[in-house]
Amino acid sequence: MQFRGIQDVEVGYSGGHTGNPDYETVCSEATGHAEVARVIFDESQIPAETVLDIFFTLHDPTQLNRQGNDVGTSYRSCMFYEDEDQKKMFADAIERAKKVWGESIVTTIQPLEKFWMGEDYHQDFFAKNPNQGYCNFVVKPKMDKTAKAFTSYLK
Repeated sequence: MQFRGIQDVEVGYSGGHTGNPDYETVCSEATGHAEVARVIFDESQIPAETVLDIFFTLHDPTQLNRQGNDVGTSYRSCMFYEDEDQKKMFADAIERAKKVWGESIVTTIQPLEKFWMGEDYHQDFFAKNPNQGYCNFVVKPKMDKTAKAFTSYLK
């Protein structure tokens, strides 16, 4: 599934206290980093608010330190902002998400100190592994739900 205006989604790590994290060390919970996604998009084709609403459709913001069966602080629900305008935009997105998810949203908003790019094998994971069990049973239903909710932005 691809949305018009979204040029790339880069998977990586942020929010921790160690340099040059990798997947194994992040999953060990020793780095303090979370797995994150950086979305590069053209706002003339898709508004930032819509990109954030897509995030809150794909992602469950009510689970503390987990996403489905993935458990630990590396799976926490968090957003990292680059400036005060982005911080406000993120807070506004959480308020919109409360209309769907209720008041139990645990997503944190923190300043971005550094984004560490994830390994090549994590980039475009769903597209590269469509028959993998996790992709079929966890990711695909979320992708289908999101495509249905944002059909006007599908390529």
